[in-house]
This record gives sequence, C-alpha cells and structure tokens, in this order.
Amino acid sequence: MSTLSQLEVSIGYTFQSAALFKQALTHRSFSEDNNERLEFLGDSILSYVVAAALYNQFPDLSEGDLSRLRARLVKQQTLAAVARELSLGTYLIMGSGEMKSGGSNRDSILSNALEALIGAVFLDDGIESVSAFILHVLSRRLDQLDASDLEKDPKTRLQEHLQGKGAPLPEYKLVSTRGKSPHQEFEIACQSATFDSSFTAKGSSRRKAEQAAAALALTTLGLES
Repeated sequence: MSTLSQLEVSIGYTFQSAALFKQALTHRSFSEDNNERLEFLGDSILSYVVAAALYNQFPDLSEGDLSRLRARLVKQQTLAAVARELSLGTYLIMGSGEMKSGGSNRDSILSNALEALIGAVFLDDGIESVSAFILHVLSRRLDQLDASDLEKDPKTRLQEHLQGKGAPLPEYKLVSTRGKSPHQEFEIACQSATFDSSFTAKGSSRRKAEQAAAALALTTLGLES
C-alpha cells in the first residue's frame, strides 16, 4: 500500500496535522470521523480559487462565460480525473464492502475525496497553501482552457462531453409539432443511454428545439451553470 508521504509528494504539500490528513481520506463507510464535512468546505474553497484564477486569466470574458469555464473545471468528472492522476484511490480508507464494490475508483467518491483534501489543506495551513495546491493539481487544465470553445453550440458541447467519456451519443426525437408554418412550435427530446431521463425543450424550428434540449441537458447534468 502506498504511504501518505508519497501522496504528499504528488500533491506538493506536506501536512502539519497527520490526523487532518487521515480524516480527508476516510470515507463514511469506515468511520463516523470521515471526510464529508471537509468535502463541504473544500467544495467552496475550490470554487473560489478557480473563479479567481479564471478572472485573472481571461480579463475580457463575461460573467456567464467565466461561470461556464469554472463549471468545466470543478465538475465531478474533472475532479475524479485529477484524483486518478494523483492515485488518490489507493490512499482512501473505506469499509470492506465499499472497497470490494469498487468504491476507490468511483467518480463520486474520488471527487469528494479531492474536495476533502482541499478542505484539509486549508485548515492545516490557510488560503495561500490551499490555493497553491489547487493551482498545482489543475495547472495543465487551466493552461489548456480555450475561451473559443465557448462559442460551440450546446449540441456540439454535449456530444464532445459524451465522446470524451466513451458514452453513447445523444439522440434527438420529435415529441410533437404544434401550429402551422411559419408559426410552428417543435418539441424535441434529447435522449442517451447515459441519461437517467430525457431532456425535453421547445423551439420555433427543429434545430432550435434540439439546441435548447441539449442546453437543458448540459445544465441539468451540472456540466454548465
């Protein structure tokens, strides 16, 4: 099993409090003294640090565009990917049942643990250290952000997201058509095996209704704010 000192090397931070470090890695399936409260704290700190970084990196972007970029960086899939790069799953402390069911490689558990680690670093040594930690683990993704990607339409962004996950692409099905041309209203459902339910929206053309349905899917799934 990997030692915690190896993880400290990976994250570029050495804890003063071993107890705090251990708590950040402890899942609720193992103990009541777990990382859930640290996760709550870390989530807010992460949002603040990323917002400040984007504000400085993209001085000409609007509030809405900055929010969309932030959503990409702090979403569950991104945080889980960062956690895997740090091999965070090998350090997690969890109950045997959760471990056997693959919990150490589950997106939700990994992203929560990373947020808990952020909260722990903040409590251990303050905002400067936790800011440095966050910018360190997100540095490559921050460097690769391209504001021109924001110009892509919702259907394209949703398709690229699903392709990136190796998931089935969405299908757009006509639910209903009301009225007569040129005042028709189209209702379209956006569906995928990845979704728990379909996302339905209306528009004055099939294309507009499809874009609206894709935009609704992006927002509901937490991929954009």
